Amino acid sequence: MSRVRLLAWLGLAGVVAATSGCMAQRLSVAKDLAAHAEAFSTAPEQPDRRLLLVGDSTGVGTGATHPRDSVAGRIARAHPNWLIDNQAENGAKFADVAEQLRAANKRYDLVLVLAGGNDVIRLTPAVRLRENIATTVRLAQAHANVVVLMPSGNVGHAPFFPPPISWLMSRRSKQLHAAVEQIAQESGARYVRLLEPPETDPFALQPKLMHAADGLHPSSRGYAQWYDELVRQGGLAPEPAH
Repeated sequence: MSRVRLLAWLGLAGVVAATSGCMAQRLSVAKDLAAHAEAFSTAPEQPDRRLLLVGDSTGVGTGATHPRDSVAGRIARAHPNWLIDNQAENGAKFADVAEQLRAANKRYDLVLVLAGGNDVIRLTPAVRLRENIATTVRLAQAHANVVVLMPSGNVGHAPFFPPPISWLMSRRSKQLHAAVEQIAQESGARYVRLLEPPETDPFALQPKLMHAADGLHPSSRGYAQWYDELVRQGGLAPEPAH
């Protein structure tokens, strides 16, 4: 290992050691939020459309004040007669999302995939990640004609991660979005881009407002921002005016 790389790794180790107490506290809060989160589903007797939601904690709505503040909950507000089958699970990576789809045995009008953050954080190798994304899309398209991919935004903008760890998370977030966007183009799936530079990303500009108490998951306001992008880029109708 070169002297420069050695110094870089030593510097990273120093930052991790210095911030380990704060990160441990936030991790404890994140676990508590996940333990109390409930994936929002709804099943009207004669639904207009059937939606299958698969993914990770952002699909569950972890961090939202109430399940109806999650992405699934906001879809239900806009479309009260839609069936929403939410199979998302906390901690899921794209490989786990593929298993969620394999377990599904029905046809839907739409499959919505919210995932990718755990692959960023847990350093899933790029080749394996791309394979898992492609498998997820293939399985999703076996269940519905319309597939929408909405990977997590820039994980590096979460207060949970201090520099230089946040820089690594940002770089990996960009790699995630590049892979999802390319696979979406190749497969005909829809892609919702939540990745923005810090000067325009609400999660970087207003981190306390947009993130939950753990500094990692979106807050209710953060999920509202994601839902707005889903409407704008993914083709879903907006919530009705109150």
